[in-house]
Amino acid sequence: MPLDVAAHGDDLWAPGANEARRVAEHEGVALNQLINVAVAEKLSALRTEDYFRERAARTSVTKAKAVLKRAGRGQPPLAGDEPKMAAAQASHRS
Repeated sequence: MPLDVAAHGDDLWAPGANEARRVAEHEGVALNQLINVAVAEKLSALRTEDYFRERAARTSVTKAKAVLKRAGRGQPPLAGDEPKMAAAQASHRS
């Protein structure tokens, strides 16, 4: 049977509950809102991790290297394309 947090919220205790209350107060939001946002952020992070793990499983290093080898071929570098170290050295020479 699922726990009805709304009905039992005051009776629940979890590590960090006092800290969560302080943060909610500091942020000017209700504790329930803080908890909902925290859960949503965690779920989003987990989904993102899963997405990249699944995407990585479908990759081909050989194909990626071929794409990188063609990148920019036949086109001169644009302003800002130089490595940061080269840009820093060029500005010291001016």
